[in-house]
Amino acid sequence: MMSTLTIAIVALFVFGYLLIALESFVKIDKAAIALLMFVLCWTLFMVSPESYIGGSGEDLLARVSGIIEHHLGSTSTTLFFLMGAMTIVEIVDQNGGFNWVRDVMKTRGQRKLLWRIALLTFVLSAILDNLTTSIVMVMILRKLVPDRDHRILYASMVIIAANAGGAFSPIGDVTTIMLWNKGVITALGVISEILIPSIVAMAVPALIMQHKLKGKLKVSEDFKEENSDHDTPFTRRQRQIIFFLGVGGLMFVPVFKALTGLPPFVGILLVLGVLWTVTEAFYRHLTEASERIDTSKRVGDLLSRIDMPTILFFLGILMAVACLEQIGVLTALGEGLNTVFQGNHYLVTGVIGVLSSIVDNVPLVAGCMGMYPVEAAGDMAVDGIFWQLLAYCAGVGGSMLIIGSAAGVVVMGSEKISFGWYLRHITWIAFVGYLAGIFSYWVLRSFVFTVPL
Repeated sequence: MMSTLTIAIVALFVFGYLLIALESFVKIDKAAIALLMFVLCWTLFMVSPESYIGGSGEDLLARVSGIIEHHLGSTSTTLFFLMGAMTIVEIVDQNGGFNWVRDVMKTRGQRKLLWRIALLTFVLSAILDNLTTSIVMVMILRKLVPDRDHRILYASMVIIAANAGGAFSPIGDVTTIMLWNKGVITALGVISEILIPSIVAMAVPALIMQHKLKGKLKVSEDFKEENSDHDTPFTRRQRQIIFFLGVGGLMFVPVFKALTGLPPFVGILLVLGVLWTVTEAFYRHLTEASERIDTSKRVGDLLSRIDMPTILFFLGILMAVACLEQIGVLTALGEGLNTVFQGNHYLVTGVIGVLSSIVDNVPLVAGCMGMYPVEAAGDMAVDGIFWQLLAYCAGVGGSMLIIGSAAGVVVMGSEKISFGWYLRHITWIAFVGYLAGIFSYWVLRSFVFTVPL
């Protein structure tokens, strides 16, 4: 039986979680709620820490401090990785590195455009992240598709493809970053095993949605190219260098980890340092040539645009989940799920994926990492069935509702897509793709990957 103190901590967490889920109604930023959850949960923990970790006096306080610092250190590796990746993407975007994407997308055929959007979003999401990719793709759609009724269909495909692309990449989604940093999946393992299910989760919805689109696009007369070459003082060659350093650097991070054994966030900071140095050299040359060059897009200025509320949200929620892990609630919950589903990892992770479309997948995955221990061998080992399925389900499952992922929320706000419209027209399509991906993974595991890689 849980103690009164444990029940109070859990109740506080659930209440805070509810406020986060209802952010649009309560009008309080989820980052503020997450930080309060973090502090209040650990404050309640301090009412009787000896009941959870034992000890007394100064030794008890030292042990508590050590535990919190341990969890904070683990959380910080994810936060620094995110901050570095977000800054790199911002540098590439603001300095014209993504301009070539607009040219790749041009086509008059509606179905052809759908597939180009799906494939390019899928690839970019794996390299960058699903949030940034969604922003870039919606911006392009506004220039290519003037009719809103058609554009929201394409935008819905962006959500599905972005989440599918992020699921198989160790740097494509916050949840896969968390699992990779934790060491429960490897870059090679998640790519080799989840790539095909992710492609299926993207391709099946695209096949269904293409029947809603026929004929040629009406080209907007307002379409202009002014953003292609005049939004940055850099030459085409310099923009290409920035693109390949940024995007190529992100792709190099898993290789850096494999070569050095250092945590992924160290590789991200290496790429950021190189890109920062190169752009500063470019700007130095420009300012020496002309005193009127706009330098507002230098890295020092771009750092102020980093989405700090998102970073603080991750800090708060991950540290609050760490408190639940410390009091033993997550372990008990994991044992309960295994009992209900009789240890069927497909059912457990499948349910988690459906839940991720309703509530934020970050605390769900964080909770799972605390609920289930990593074993030396079997389905719970590194790159085992459970962790691979968790990466897939938590990432792709968010597509079933428009509020179920960062990509969905961004598109919802940008294109004013209603929750009800998405629920009626897209949810079932995303769900079919989600199930098809799980089935394809079962086929791979049953007939191809007979043992974990």
